Amino acid sequence: LITVKHKSPLYFKINSELFTLTYGALVTQLCKDYENDEEVNKQLDKMGYNIGVRLIEDFLARSSVGRCQDFRETADVIAKVAFKTYLGVTPSVTNWSPAGDEFSLILESNPLVDFVELPDNHNALIYSNLLCGVLRGALEMVQMAVDVKFVQDTLRGDNVTEIRMKFIKRIEENLPAGDE
Repeated sequence: LITVKHKSPLYFKINSELFTLTYGALVTQLCKDYENDEEVNKQLDKMGYNIGVRLIEDFLARSSVGRCQDFRETADVIAKVAFKTYLGVTPSVTNWSPAGDEFSLILESNPLVDFVELPDNHNALIYSNLLCGVLRGALEMVQMAVDVKFVQDTLRGDNVTEIRMKFIKRIEENLPAGDE
């Protein structure tokens, strides 16, 4: 199930079905551990954030992407490079706000939800909320504060999965005293 890509350093590619099933087991365990879907959603976001904070270094090293000049370029890099690299899908970037500070990522298929049906007693669960945390955490590490949330989800009967991203502000780097 594990294959080696021939790059230096060696990267491992996990079979997508194994990844999907492992993620499903994680969400199932969180549903058992927490009393309500809102708490599970918070935990998924928190876990995703922690992954994003670490994943950005790998992404920047693998992709050789430089600093984006604006939020539109950031959106394109997320869709065309990051999602393709880590999930094997390329969402479309649409529904830009007039101010250019908000957009939607539309996924025709979400690999995290293969083999998944939400039980009726979990109608508030945002199953793929980990992705929102990953995006938020990764962008924070490159000095960009964003709000990320699911607007549509195929698990809820929508035709597509839509992730809405809103630029909040540039984060100024705070250097420790004496390091200026």
